[in-house]
Amino acid sequence: MLIFIIITVLPVFFYKFVNPPITPLMVLRGFETDKKTDYQWVPIEKMSPNLFQAALAAEDDTFLKHHGFDFRAIKLAYESNQKSKRTKGGSTISQQTAKNVFLWPHRDFVRKGLEAWFTVLIEFIWGKERIMETYMNVVEFGPGVYGVEAASLKYFNKHAAKLSKYEAASLISVLPNPHIYKVLKPSAYTQRYRSAILRRMDRIPRVKFD
Repeated sequence: MLIFIIITVLPVFFYKFVNPPITPLMVLRGFETDKKTDYQWVPIEKMSPNLFQAALAAEDDTFLKHHGFDFRAIKLAYESNQKSKRTKGGSTISQQTAKNVFLWPHRDFVRKGLEAWFTVLIEFIWGKERIMETYMNVVEFGPGVYGVEAASLKYFNKHAAKLSKYEAASLISVLPNPHIYKVLKPSAYTQRYRSAILRRMDRIPRVKFD
């Protein structure tokens, strides 16, 4: 047990100060596709606040209040999945960050257990700002495209700091499945989801990390 705690706490503590050079998902995708990995880290102060607003509106509107888990969202997702063929997730931004940085993407009980453990660790050791910064830098926005800086340059030919509200919502709208949903040529479903994000962005308190 002590060894397990040491080998999990040390990398979390290390990544509090050092930016992850690669993630398990990037490695896996490298074997699955011939797409070159486009991964450009940018500090949180060089991200448009519209990105945080869009992410909270779409993914986790209680991010600043919870301690890693939103049990109400988990319950609602479970109930929705019992009635619909479209799978809905209840994971918070903290849980998604823990998975993206430390674990493999496929769902199983072992991974979910480890995800919960790493979520507790990053909430305690990193704090909200570092979690958001890391999330925005490692999340996948399309085949081979990781992080808001790489995505902003690829899709809008501008840095992440310059993204408009509409552009931020366009990026975040593909996160449920960036290999199916497209930023520049969105399906009708993605367009509706983007519109919903834009409406929600106006309803939640303004968020800014600096």
